Amino acid sequence: MRVALHTRVKPGRESEYDQAHREVPAELVEAIKRGGAHEWTIWRSGQDLFHVIECDDYEALLSSLAALPVNITWQARMAELLEVTHDYSKDGAGKGLPAVWRLP
Repeated sequence: MRVALHTRVKPGRESEYDQAHREVPAELVEAIKRGGAHEWTIWRSGQDLFHVIECDDYEALLSSLAALPVNITWQARMAELLEVTHDYSKDGAGKGLPAVWRLP
């Protein structure tokens, strides 16, 4: 499955966000892969971040990460940098951005 997300960096925190993503803990990367993600790309345009995640099951991926200490630490770090965060709530899980058009 493919999920697209939109998050937003706090004004003036863009370089810190970029730097943090050059240092994603290897333990977190491995946990994301074990959770069923095959690809996760983030693009930044100014403060706006666009994520595309290719995974087996997005809700299962989020569930597998939710209680992991390395992810909890990472999410706390991201909360300091993000104005709009990745939604880990049950109501938000699996929704992502609605597709408007796809090349046939």
